Amino acid sequence: MSTITRRSRLHRQEHLTALAFVALPVIGFLLFTLYPLLFSIYASFTNWNGLTAPVFSGLDNYVAMFKDPYFLEAMYNTFFLMIGIPIGLAISLALALAMNRKMRGSTFFRTVYYVPVISSIAAVAILWQWAFNGDFGLINQVLALVGIDGPNWLQDTATVKPALIIMAIWKGLGFSMLLYLAALQSVPRHLYEAAALDGAGAWQQFRHITVPMVRPVTFFLVVTSVIAGSQVFVEINIMTPTGGPEFSSATIVWYIWQKAFDNLQMGYASAMSIILGLMVFLITFIQFRLNRRNQFSID
Repeated sequence: MSTITRRSRLHRQEHLTALAFVALPVIGFLLFTLYPLLFSIYASFTNWNGLTAPVFSGLDNYVAMFKDPYFLEAMYNTFFLMIGIPIGLAISLALALAMNRKMRGSTFFRTVYYVPVISSIAAVAILWQWAFNGDFGLINQVLALVGIDGPNWLQDTATVKPALIIMAIWKGLGFSMLLYLAALQSVPRHLYEAAALDGAGAWQQFRHITVPMVRPVTFFLVVTSVIAGSQVFVEINIMTPTGGPEFSSATIVWYIWQKAFDNLQMGYASAMSIILGLMVFLITFIQFRLNRRNQFSID
């Protein structure tokens, strides 16, 4: 056997091995992502209960969806809860600025703030459900010490959304803080030194140096937070399993789950999921466009 033949066979085996490794994630994507997506699009045009064969119904699910007051309420609740995103990012940046200073115990505080991130969301939801209890919850006990009669947080339409926002902010602080901290530590010190020599104060340095330098992290956190915020389910299902008082805490994913698995309206639930996916895609696309425009304006 010639040397050229052996090399050709070896190259062929290497290519086959490489194709086998590449094929695994491709097959996984086709089976668990692309096929469910395409089937969901098809199911959204059918009357299907998940047990019998789907029956094509055209745009009936989409027409009924926008006439469904519960769908509109769930969509409103979902985006209302995203108010916590800018609040959480602002607090995270402030914490990162504090942790970026040379101080004793900074490593301990970083660990403490990050513990909620790696904690089970179900355990966190149960913990906060107890804390928000109107009779013996920790928050109302603290308020009672200063003479305030706390509300029944999760059973009042005026307080259930703020309660969920507080919990979401608390859980996400550690992740955002560490990313901001990494970004702050990569900012060249000579920029601050030059600004100080030119007479720039702390606020001017923060506005013209810190904020632009951490903008990529902010963009990443906004995009991922919006995507995650549109999929809130576990917290709602544990803390307000009926969708809250007067449906005031029900999110769109929780409503999709209820329609699909409680009411066996799989076709209708598929239509809602398609609309949600399109809305998230549109919001993400707009964020990318705005970020690109800001980059061009800076350049």
